[in-house]
Amino acid sequence: MSDFTNNFWPIFITTISLLGIFGCALLLWLTSKIKIVSTNGDNTSGHVWDEDLREMNNPLPRWWVWMFILTIIFALFYLMAYPGLGTYAGKLGWTEVNQYEKEVATANKALEPLYSKFEAMPIEELALNTEAHAIGERLFMNNCSQCHGSDAKGSRGFPNLTDHDWLYGGSPERIQETITGGRMGMMPPMAAAVGNAEDVKNVANYVLSLSGSMYDSGRAGLGKEKFVACAACHGPDGKGNQTIGAPNLSDKIWLHGAGEAAIIKRIYEGKVNQMPAQAGRLTPAQIHVVAAYVWGMSNK
Repeated sequence: MSDFTNNFWPIFITTISLLGIFGCALLLWLTSKIKIVSTNGDNTSGHVWDEDLREMNNPLPRWWVWMFILTIIFALFYLMAYPGLGTYAGKLGWTEVNQYEKEVATANKALEPLYSKFEAMPIEELALNTEAHAIGERLFMNNCSQCHGSDAKGSRGFPNLTDHDWLYGGSPERIQETITGGRMGMMPPMAAAVGNAEDVKNVANYVLSLSGSMYDSGRAGLGKEKFVACAACHGPDGKGNQTIGAPNLSDKIWLHGAGEAAIIKRIYEGKVNQMPAQAGRLTPAQIHVVAAYVWGMSNK
């Protein structure tokens, strides 16, 4: 990726842009100087096609020449005013980010009357509002579906929002808090705290036993004592802790893969998962509507 972010590419883009413009100017100047002398005095170049089609030796119309000249002048002024020459920012200070933010602000301003009536409604009530549901669905599709899927059922590493299994709580307030500020979930590598490789495997089987999955009962019995290293976050009964986002290990919902091998991998490697905060992208009113939509998906 660094090959596309070094200084070569801005210089390359600047060079070909300017060479293209000045090349057109040079070509226009050279063609105006070249005069083809007609050998037979009939003002033709001597080229004949299809027996009787002759190429005339007429200069370009003046209006056409001036269109070329004005295009070249416009291109130079444009590249001076706007970014287009490598890293040069342009005299007007225009950026696509500023343009995008300006258009978003304008759109949000126009939609304020629509959202104002939603802000006063509780999320439970808003989830039943057909108009708010449709708007929430569009906001979800544009901002959340990339990770959680268009049906909100998630995928490996991305939580399902349509069930009742919540890492940080599924109340309207907690959902709105999660969307607003984002979440940073971190499980540190725990193999050293658990013990040796056999201890890790035993703990993995004990975790499987908590959810009623297939497990080795002998290893699970040995792993119960070692699970104390995990109980600080997941609780002594493995039911998790929504305050810190520790998953419930006693159900059969596995965010990063099920089975002995997947659990052993998590114990050795740990895991860091981040949901980005949406407060900078969505207005409080929009977050309120999205929270109602998400809450409604799991409370139909």
